[in-house]
Amino acid sequence: MNLHIVNIIIKREYLTRVKKKSFIIITFLVPVLFAALCTLPSVIMLMAKEEAKKIAVVDQSGIVAGLLEDTGTVTFSDFKGADPVAVKAGLDSLGMDVLLSISPLDSARRTVTAMTYSAKPLGVDMTGDIERQINDAVEQYRIESYGIEGLDKIMQEVKPDVKLVSYQMDESGNETLSESGIYMMLSLVLGMIIYMFISMFCGMVMSSVIEEKSSRVVEVLVSSVKATELLFGKIIGVALVALTQFFMWIALTALILAVVGGITGAGLMDMGAAADPTAQITGITSQLPDGSVPDMSSLMQEVTEPADSTSAYPSEKSVIFSTLMNIDYTRLIIVFVLFFIFGYLLYASLFAAIGSAVENEADSNQLVLPLTVPLMIGFFIAMFVYKSPDSGVVFWASMIPFTSPMVMLSRALFGVKTWEIVLSLVILILSFIGCAWVSAKIYKVGILMFGKKSSFKDLWKWLKMK
Repeated sequence: MNLHIVNIIIKREYLTRVKKKSFIIITFLVPVLFAALCTLPSVIMLMAKEEAKKIAVVDQSGIVAGLLEDTGTVTFSDFKGADPVAVKAGLDSLGMDVLLSISPLDSARRTVTAMTYSAKPLGVDMTGDIERQINDAVEQYRIESYGIEGLDKIMQEVKPDVKLVSYQMDESGNETLSESGIYMMLSLVLGMIIYMFISMFCGMVMSSVIEEKSSRVVEVLVSSVKATELLFGKIIGVALVALTQFFMWIALTALILAVVGGITGAGLMDMGAAADPTAQITGITSQLPDGSVPDMSSLMQEVTEPADSTSAYPSEKSVIFSTLMNIDYTRLIIVFVLFFIFGYLLYASLFAAIGSAVENEADSNQLVLPLTVPLMIGFFIAMFVYKSPDSGVVFWASMIPFTSPMVMLSRALFGVKTWEIVLSLVILILSFIGCAWVSAKIYKVGILMFGKKSSFKDLWKWLKMK
C-alpha cells in the first residue's frame, strides 16, 4: 500500500466534505441547537406555569376543607353542606373551575375518598399539590384521634432527615464531594454521542462508496490507485471530517454558552435555580436551606474543605460543582477519542465493504442489518451503565469490540481500572485490523461488480477469492 497515494485520497475526501455547504451549515447550526437545549428547559419550566384554578370544595367528612390552603395556582372555596351533584352541574354559574368532592369519613379505615370534576384535566403539579394537602389533613385527623397531647410535635421530631453525602477518595486518600446523578447524566450523554457519531459517519462512508460506484467514477479511480488504498483513504478522510466537526461543536457550544451567560448574567443563574432541572434528575436542589443560592466562594470552600461528621450538610450545588471539578477530563477525552476512532474504523470498514457490494442504498438494508444490531445493543447497554457499571453484562459489553466504544466510554466515568480500558482498546484495535482485512478483500471485488444484487453468499465467495 502506497502511503503517499493514501494521503492524497485522504486530503481529497477531507477537503471535498468540509467545503460542502451542508457541512458548514450543520457545523454552526448544531452548537446553537445544543446551547438552546441547555438553556431551554429552564426557560420552559419558568414560563410553563399552570393556569390558576378556582376549586369548589364539598367536604362531607368535615376534616379536610378547613385545612386546605390557597396557593399561587389554586384557590379553594368551601361549599359546606352543598350537594356535590348540584355544584358539579353549576360550576360555570358559580364561577368555579373544578369541584373537589370529599366523601364521608370512613371510620374503620380513618380515611376519605377524594374526586375532582372539571371540564379540562388538571396538570400534574396541581393534582399533586391537592393530593398532598388532603393527605396532610387525613394525617392530622389520625394524630388527633389518638387523644395524646403534643402527638403532632412528637411525630415531627420522630421523622428523620438524614441525607447521604458521598465522598470520593483518590489514591492519595484525598476526599472530594461527589454526586452519582451527575455521573449518570454524563454517562447517558457520552454513550449517545459516540453512538450517533459512529452511525452517522459510517453511513456517510457507505453512501460515498455507493455514489462513486453507481456513477462509475470508481472505475476511473481504481485504474490509478489500488482498491485498498481507495478504501482506507476514504475511511480516514471521513474520520478526520468527523473529528473536525466534533471539536468545532465543542468550541462553538462553549462560546455560545459563555456569551449567553455574559449577556444574561445573574438572571441566567437565577433562572436555573428557580427551574432547577438538575434536581428532577439527581433528586437534589441547588438552594441552601434558607432558600438562597450559594455564591462561588462558598462553593469553593465546601469543595476544598469537606464537612466532617459534626458540621452541617454541604449545599447541594456545591456537591454538583465538586463532582464536575473532580472528573478527570483529560483521561475522559483521551478515552473518547481513542474509542471513537477505532470504533469508527471498525464499523466504517465493514460499512464500506457493504457499500461496494450494492449499487444503491435501498439494496444495502439487508446487508447493513447485522451491523446495526450490535451497534444498537451497545447503545442500549450504555444507557443503563449507571445502574451497575461493574456488572457482568456491562463488563463484557465493554470488552466485545462491536459494543465497547459506547459501553466503555459510559463506564469510564465510574472509575474503571486502566488495565480494563487498555485491554478493551487492544481487543478493539485487533478486531479492526481483522475486519479491515476482510473488508479489503470484499471491497476489491465488489467495487467493480455491476448489474447483480449481492447477497451474503456472494460476500463469502469474494472473501475466499485470492
